[in-house]
Amino acid sequence: MDKNVLIQYCDMKEEIKDLRRRITETEKQIWKIAEEGTVKDTVSGGMGIQHFVVEGMPVPELSRKRLLLNKRKAMLIEKENELLELTNQVEQYISSIEKSELRTIFRLYYIDGMTWTQVAHRMNAMHPKRKIAYNEKNLQKRNERFFAENE
Repeated sequence: MDKNVLIQYCDMKEEIKDLRRRITETEKQIWKIAEEGTVKDTVSGGMGIQHFVVEGMPVPELSRKRLLLNKRKAMLIEKENELLELTNQVEQYISSIEKSELRTIFRLYYIDGMTWTQVAHRMNAMHPKRKIAYNEKNLQKRNERFFAENE
């Protein structure tokens, strides 16, 4: 297992967020169509002399939106299951790292999705008596060194 699993894990979390956003948008669209109810349109007939009002529910559009919503929900369930498996792999990989400090840094960054600055603040809070404070740059460097040594 290598760094690519960690990157894939972060990417998949973002993909799931995007999918949830799309599901919410589709639900809003369905709600809007159902709330508006019927659609009215005026058409000409009898050689353009007469005008008729046609009224009805946009069933095809509503059906397409509902089908899209169901497909997205099924895809979300599938992606969440994949993410669960990937989470187990990532946690197992991080647990295999010898240094406790690196394990903590990696959990905060890769699993919790914190930025390097947030990780530095958290690590400084965990280790207040440390002589040299953690910062974004030295955490990134440790990350790079780890993967350079283990590839």
